[in-house]
Amino acid sequence: VLTCIVAMAMMIVGCGGSDNGKKADKKITVGFSVSTQNNPFFVSLAKGVEAKAKELGVTVKVVDAQNDPAKQANDIADLLQQNISVLLVNPVDSDAISTSVKAANKANIPVICLDRSANQGDVACLVASDNVKGGEMAADYIIKKLGEKVKVAELEGIPGASASRERGEGFHKLADSKLTVVAKQTAEFDRSKGLTVAENMLQANPDIKAIFAQNDEMALGAIEAAKSAGKQIFIVGFDGTADGVKAVESGAMSATIAQQPEIMGQQGLEVAVKAANTLPEPKPGSDGSVTLPNFTGFTYGEVRDWLHKAGLAFKPDGTGTATSQDESSGTTVQAGTAITVHFRR
Repeated sequence: VLTCIVAMAMMIVGCGGSDNGKKADKKITVGFSVSTQNNPFFVSLAKGVEAKAKELGVTVKVVDAQNDPAKQANDIADLLQQNISVLLVNPVDSDAISTSVKAANKANIPVICLDRSANQGDVACLVASDNVKGGEMAADYIIKKLGEKVKVAELEGIPGASASRERGEGFHKLADSKLTVVAKQTAEFDRSKGLTVAENMLQANPDIKAIFAQNDEMALGAIEAAKSAGKQIFIVGFDGTADGVKAVESGAMSATIAQQPEIMGQQGLEVAVKAANTLPEPKPGSDGSVTLPNFTGFTYGEVRDWLHKAGLAFKPDGTGTATSQDESSGTTVQAGTAITVHFRR
């Protein structure tokens, strides 16, 4: 279940919700799992998260999944044991991440997704570009520059990643009717794989006129493949990384659909802080039981109101702010139960 979406604007670079600057209201620790740090786009994404965390006085724990869904699952399992306030995740695989999202849900830890979504589990917010629109923009640009029915190939991203699926969906909205797609294959968002796959495509289909790569790294690989084959290929990338924009400016790449990964990271962190400063709505199970959130940092009135909504009670022992003495976070209790919450006056 997705509660909100923060959509980032995009633009073509070619030839021819937030609480900006507001300090966190309480001590917040964000666990951030990024798909890889071996790609300039995600390096910039993480840079944005860390810069905004420093600005807002928030602690962020960054783990690199190295494009491995199993490692990402293990990393997040570790983060969930480290008393984080919110989980910020850039999934390797939108299906595989669902188990981790559900684990965070069970622990009452809000989940924010960056750039790619989760196919299952409750996600408080997705901060991402409109990837479908971006793919459509790429196809439209090829049509405008080369005309209809030209032969094109497509380098696809990581299978299972929502960005791969959505960029392909947008591209094919126009390409299937107005272009001739003669080949498409995954190169997993990787430059060296983009080179190899593009070489094979050009050998098998020597009359290809254009290549759409679902990210700039694969597009840069395709540029090298075209050079090796002695061909002038109209290549469109996606992301607007520094290397991608440089390739466009030099004329090696025809265009890139530009995202703003650093700003995306900043906005993701801002959304995470907002989520951490808001108690989740109580969600009673079929037996009427509820799972307690982490009350640390919330006021007496906020905790009292949440408990009343949940059908719980506690001894009114004063006012102030809930402290970390309370160890009940993640505990499931029955409606009508009286619990103890510690407050700092």
